[in-house]
Amino acid sequence: MSDGKGDVWVEAGFSELARAGVEGVRVEVLAKNLGVTKGGFYRRFADRAALLDAMLNGWREGRIAAIAQQTSLDGQDPRERLRAVIRLYSERLNPEGMAIELAIRQWARSDENAAAAVASVDAARLKHVSELYRATGLIAEEADAQAFLFYCFIFGQSLLFVESGPRKRSQLVAKSAEKLLD
Repeated sequence: MSDGKGDVWVEAGFSELARAGVEGVRVEVLAKNLGVTKGGFYRRFADRAALLDAMLNGWREGRIAAIAQQTSLDGQDPRERLRAVIRLYSERLNPEGMAIELAIRQWARSDENAAAAVASVDAARLKHVSELYRATGLIAEEADAQAFLFYCFIFGQSLLFVESGPRKRSQLVAKSAEKLLD
């Protein structure tokens, strides 16, 4: 993924994945979206499977690096860091990122490579958040369980539509987050 041309195809693939799922990630569609011919694709990738592998690898590496950075204490109190991660994921600032996440998880239901990528990312997320909970004084087993609840909350709340509006939603998220930090 070092040359810029490959990244253009991978980014176009992610955009189409977010829009239409893995079935929508087709060479013809990406070439049309980029305003280029399919020839450029085949100079960069052997086939669609190679692009999908590059996308999975890029997503896996990016998510693992992001969670490591997001959970790094850098002298901060572990509860404050956990609170910051909750805010980051609950404010819905990256709808395309969430659409990509959901599309990859759907893809993982029927593809071993996608399932392996999701499992790697989930393991890293749980490990890093568990480490934050251990830094609050919890023993390993309790910290692991709390990290599991943390991610159930992070992803579950993102899927819920609260009828009473964004303000009520924010209040529910804040109150729930406090429960996770007690």
